[in-house]
Amino acid sequence: MMDPHDLQTCTEAIRHGSLSFHAASKLLPKKVRDPALALYAFCRLADDEVDLKAEKAEAVLRLRDRLDLVYAGTPRNAAPDRAFTAVVEQFDMPRALPDALLEGLAWDAEARTYRTLSGLKDYSARVASAVGAMMCVLMGVRDRDALARACDLGVAMQLTNIARDVGEDALEGRLYLPTDWLDEAGIAHHDFLMNPRPTKAVRAMTKRLIIEANRLYYRSEAGLGALPRASRPGIYAARYIYAGIGGQLNAMGYDSITVRARTSKRQKVGWLAQSMLMSGVSMVVPRSPVLFAKPLPEVQFLVDATAVGATTPRSDSMFDALAALEAKRKSERAALIGARVRAM
Repeated sequence: MMDPHDLQTCTEAIRHGSLSFHAASKLLPKKVRDPALALYAFCRLADDEVDLKAEKAEAVLRLRDRLDLVYAGTPRNAAPDRAFTAVVEQFDMPRALPDALLEGLAWDAEARTYRTLSGLKDYSARVASAVGAMMCVLMGVRDRDALARACDLGVAMQLTNIARDVGEDALEGRLYLPTDWLDEAGIAHHDFLMNPRPTKAVRAMTKRLIIEANRLYYRSEAGLGALPRASRPGIYAARYIYAGIGGQLNAMGYDSITVRARTSKRQKVGWLAQSMLMSGVSMVVPRSPVLFAKPLPEVQFLVDATAVGATTPRSDSMFDALAALEAKRKSERAALIGARVRAM
């Protein structure tokens, strides 16, 4: 049972840290909304731990330890950890799902770049679709087709985030645009990070991300009718609010370097109303055959880990990523000790 005070802390964290999800969550039924807020608060904490800390490898390894404590039923004395432990126990959350998120954060910590759009989808599957799969668990949805469409939505949302944050990420030394695209445009990676500019070529790359995101938003809609009726408005809202960011980018000429795409409160209210309407429509129209489309290859492992009867072992690639961070941490500590010895 989740402590009401822990839930309140998680709610406040989401209210200030994720306006889009906070708005969409208002349309979820309480039995899904409360654990979803706890889930998102823990995921937000994990993301911030890596993004905002200078020692990123250390931050990811601390998160691994916190996750171990959560699954042991002995969480650290912090509201998000306690609340997430209650969610894990109540819903029997597959460990492979938060492990996937942890692996994506490990990739961030090593400043990994992605050569192709497929590589970027591999990353998006871990940091976004894994959360979508966890949301399905909270709604009691373990059907493979519905899970595949939820993962489509997660990848679409992450591609939207990346398109919105091209300039901000570059200034932080992060590069998520597929490096093949930069190479084709004759843009040196280092030069772009040092001086990001909204050239025609860069804006075209941002547009390509949004086009792919929109394709996946449309695919994901086919799965919304497979969700419990009471949960559909909230998920529709997340779909429309995030897709709305892409619409703002379109209106800005896909310049996400000199200005940040923002949606207004009035727009969000409109999308919430549209979500209620579409939820009603989904109850009377036949299911789209797109529901049965194969999962994206990049998210197949999440569907396999979440579906009814799944017995997927923990990921070797996740262990490899964490082992690489362990080695990096040891190397950095040895270098620091060596520097201190030489200074004596």
